[in-house]
Amino acid sequence: MMTAVITRKWYTTAEVAEMLGFSLSKTKMLVLTGEIRSVKIGRNRRILPEWVDEYIQRVTADVTGWSA
Repeated sequence: MMTAVITRKWYTTAEVAEMLGFSLSKTKMLVLTGEIRSVKIGRNRRILPEWVDEYIQRVTADVTGWSA
């Protein structure tokens, strides 16, 4: 019998905060301002992994070419 592996399809705001190393309040503010896309399902917000990647790419693109 083959065992199916279920991969995460989306994350909670708290999980994204943990991944990014941000506080929960900062992450919620990024979601509310639309900097990180999300969907609302009932009373909960969910964020696709691709949307976290988009945010990271957008933020790092702003500093590309910057030198210390």
